[in-house]
Amino acid sequence: MDSITTAASVVAAGLAVGLGAIGPGIGQGSAAQGAVEGIARQPEAEGKIRGTLLLSFAFMESLTIYGLVVALVLLFANPFAG
Repeated sequence: MDSITTAASVVAAGLAVGLGAIGPGIGQGSAAQGAVEGIARQPEAEGKIRGTLLLSFAFMESLTIYGLVVALVLLFANPFAG
């Protein structure tokens, strides 16, 4: 693997993880805000709100894990290396 491909792979891996974590991070913050506001308005619905919140967190985290997988592929099983 030449040095340009290696450098580009490292930069792309960093961007994949970094940008892949920004969206879910913002989404989790706004989801938590909505859940706290919903629980404050209707405390009796806490169980349903919490379950839905945890399920949505799992879906959001899967996006971050996909970014990590892309980064690991670029670093260790690079399809662009000849």
